[in-house]
Amino acid sequence: MKKSLIDAGSLIALFDKDDKYHKSVKKFIKSYKGNLYTSWAVITEILHMLDFSVNVQIDFLKWINLGGLEVVQLSQKHLSRIIELSEEYSDVPMDFADATLIIISEIKEIDEIISIDSDFYIYRNIRNKFLKNIFEDEKG
Repeated sequence: MKKSLIDAGSLIALFDKDDKYHKSVKKFIKSYKGNLYTSWAVITEILHMLDFSVNVQIDFLKWINLGGLEVVQLSQKHLSRIIELSEEYSDVPMDFADATLIIISEIKEIDEIISIDSDFYIYRNIRNKFLKNIFEDEKG
């Protein structure tokens, strides 16, 4: 089965009806056939951005609980790789959540991401490859 990472922006858009990408992300996710992966850092970022409504935050958490995506657990052993990525991309800069997604791509051998951001055209994984943004054609 297909495996893709999903970034915070896409999930915020999915649950925020006022987001300019809401309709296109919703359509994309409904048609997506595969498993979605993210990190707890991304979840934290999303919940912070959805703080305009506790009910929306709860809906998001329920969606995860129903199998909407898999949250990959990272551990302290991944901290050195996060530091390495943060130093390598300090001129961008790479945020913590993005670094965790790159690490998940390395662990799970995932080469695709669903994102509304352009950051992932800059970041490379340990195999020196960019993640292919499969949402790219659906934007706007």
